[in-house]
Amino acid sequence: MTTNPTSRDYNKASVLDAVLSHAPLTRNKLTELTGLSRATVFRAVEELWADGFLVDCGVDEVTGRGRRSTYLDLSGTAGHVAGVSFGVQTTGVLVTDLRGREIQQVTAPTADHQEVADAARWLVDLIAQAAESAQGPLRQIVVAVPGRVRGGTEIFGPAESMKIFAGSDLHRAIEDLVDAPVLLDSDANAALLGILTDDATIANAALFSLSTILNFAHCTDHELARGSTPTFGDIGALSSGVGNEILDELLSTRGLLRFARKRGLDLERVEDLWLQPRTDAPHAEVLQAFTTAIVTAVSVVAVTLDPESVYFVGRLRPLVDVVLPQVRGRLDQILPAVPEIRTGPHLIGLSTAQGAVYACLTIAQERLRDAVLGARQQSRLTERSTPAF
Repeated sequence: MTTNPTSRDYNKASVLDAVLSHAPLTRNKLTELTGLSRATVFRAVEELWADGFLVDCGVDEVTGRGRRSTYLDLSGTAGHVAGVSFGVQTTGVLVTDLRGREIQQVTAPTADHQEVADAARWLVDLIAQAAESAQGPLRQIVVAVPGRVRGGTEIFGPAESMKIFAGSDLHRAIEDLVDAPVLLDSDANAALLGILTDDATIANAALFSLSTILNFAHCTDHELARGSTPTFGDIGALSSGVGNEILDELLSTRGLLRFARKRGLDLERVEDLWLQPRTDAPHAEVLQAFTTAIVTAVSVVAVTLDPESVYFVGRLRPLVDVVLPQVRGRLDQILPAVPEIRTGPHLIGLSTAQGAVYACLTIAQERLRDAVLGARQQSRLTERSTPAF
């Protein structure tokens, strides 16, 4: 017979929430954070310790009379999560414990797979490599991809070289290989989630990921916006304001490199636009076109979404820094109020994986809370070496 959670279950879940957010910490600190009585906290701690979620990790350094407090931490056997940045050129995997503390990170050149199943096995092998020293169950995997994602499973508009991953086949193939829930998300959403997690004051923001393709994300009231149709987020299909070029042709590495070569620039890689600056007319024309595309993109989101801040990340971020003064000057002339424009830090293969880990932690921690509220165990104080759920 199913029963509703009791007040004791809710108290236990509150203590677990505090541990997941603040460990290591003492029982006294838990009492302060939860607002529960000392006896209630101590009982919940004993139950969570018996469930295998908590371990002792030393005593405080308070000197003088009185008994020192023992610090509690999340047990390594409570499990771990994996955030993946599956990029066109580089793939990064970051594995953390359920407190978000790094266990290991792995980056590798993205293999050129012709079959979805082969790519899934390659990704799962990378995850296993990064999780080699992790303990406990793998609680959640989030894979960020260069494309738009609906429902956590279906990919739309991926980069040209990743067309085989359009649809839900990649999600199914990964789930078939691992004993953990799997979600897909866009690299832009993962990047913005990383920014939101690091700065809780951000309410309304937009983000452009300028890499192999142009990808877009935005948030309202600190919550990521997710559309119900494949059209949502496809801002790269809009006109750039430069001839017949769309935004994706000027705000992606692939498109901008092609545009520059058509203007006579002999570039081996797009990074040469800012690493080897020139003063000739073709180079100036390319920078001007890029600037116009940035102005157009910011203008579109400013008048439709009214963000406080607009972020640019990805491989083209350094070029945004080069043209940013001109961008701000032109926006001041055409908009009554210009959002703050920022370029975010970008560590190739890992910055996006960090955002994917944040998504994992939110999901895994909520699932553990639900498990605590739904658990009905005959003996809650029996010692276990692994978590009860």
